[in-house]
Amino acid sequence: MKNNILFIILCVCCSITVIAQTGDNSPYSRLGIGDLADDAFQHLKQMGSLGNANTDAFHINIKNPASYAYLKTTSFDIGVYAKKGTLNTDTQSASQWTGNLEYISLGFPLYNPLNQLLDREKKKLNLGMTFTLKPHSTVSYDLTNETSIDSVGRVLRGYTGQGGSYKFLWGNSVKYKDFAFGVNLGYLFGKVTYNRNVDFFDLENTRVNRFSTDYSLKGFLYDIGLIYTKVLNVKELENNSQAQVKSLNVGLTFNSATSFTTNSNIQNLGVLFVSNQSIIDTSITTIIGQAGSGRLPGSIGLGVNYSNGEKWSLGMDYTATSWSNYFNDGNLEEKGDLVNTNSFALGGFIRPNYKSFTNYWKRVYYRFGVYLNDDPRQIDGEQVKSQGVTFGMGLPFVFQRKVSHANIGVDLGRSGMNTPIQENYVRFTLGFTFNDDEWFVKRKYN
Repeated sequence: MKNNILFIILCVCCSITVIAQTGDNSPYSRLGIGDLADDAFQHLKQMGSLGNANTDAFHINIKNPASYAYLKTTSFDIGVYAKKGTLNTDTQSASQWTGNLEYISLGFPLYNPLNQLLDREKKKLNLGMTFTLKPHSTVSYDLTNETSIDSVGRVLRGYTGQGGSYKFLWGNSVKYKDFAFGVNLGYLFGKVTYNRNVDFFDLENTRVNRFSTDYSLKGFLYDIGLIYTKVLNVKELENNSQAQVKSLNVGLTFNSATSFTTNSNIQNLGVLFVSNQSIIDTSITTIIGQAGSGRLPGSIGLGVNYSNGEKWSLGMDYTATSWSNYFNDGNLEEKGDLVNTNSFALGGFIRPNYKSFTNYWKRVYYRFGVYLNDDPRQIDGEQVKSQGVTFGMGLPFVFQRKVSHANIGVDLGRSGMNTPIQENYVRFTLGFTFNDDEWFVKRKYN
């Protein structure tokens, strides 16, 4: 157990550096606080990013914190991705490979089920807790535009942006009989930098413009969740303890609008190039440490999930977010600049026979899903949307004599339909869930 704790601490320390790196070229991340990160972990992404009503004994689901009370083992979850995105306009097309660490999370039941077996006493309450570090949004783009103007010549305009926001979550959940309640408390932090350059190629001794804006943000956030579980075949289970549990989950998530503070630096410079040397000739604007504020939107989500034991499961999610209430002084955005969004997801899994000893592939999770998401940003009056299909496998394996899982998936999608810049992408996801049922076990003998 000591070695496991040291391993987790090392992973968390390394992830703070790695998770902040991104190479996406997403022009629309200039708007809002950037491209929003999906809170679904890899096993849920493979099912269209379901999560409002999903529960699992081995995997963590931060989309609904009430799910933590359903954990039966300690779970250490880590996920990465690789993406090939192709940006298309009416006249141009460009492709790029990117990748990153998506999340790192630790969850565990506060009452270890093994203690209940050893004590021959079943607890009335199930308690779960998690710690998670992941991105909240990312800003990453690098664009250039060259034009020719009479009497001036060639003019090159460059636009770059990088950074984003991240969150650390502490989640707790309690389950009593058929009802579970959970809450995530989080700290939001990050920094975003925007640069804009204007260069004149055909004029000598000209002053070129360098515009730079950066702002840091920080604040607290929280969300709550409820899950109601109804076992549909109670009589069958009473007569046959080996029967599959058929259950229906209904989940509700609620994220209240929360405030954050910003601190901005703005610098607009005129730079004069003389004999291949740059001289700052004019400081048009210099503002250091300008304080501001912002507000994240509230959201509400509803999910329904039916499970036939370990054999198959099917679920559906709907989430609405009030982005029209968002504003951000650091990015000079006011209420109403973004619009409200809706998202839909449908997915599930099939597992032929999780008890099979002779055929490994019958113990594998085969996952599938579809999604349709609105984006809060509008381009020329057209709201940005994304849609796609997902597939994946959950591969069980033994690690330190414990059953763990590798989750491998593919997301085929597109975004920005009917806007000037559209993106087609294929996203490969890989997640590992390491499980251990010996945490918090009471020792009977010393």
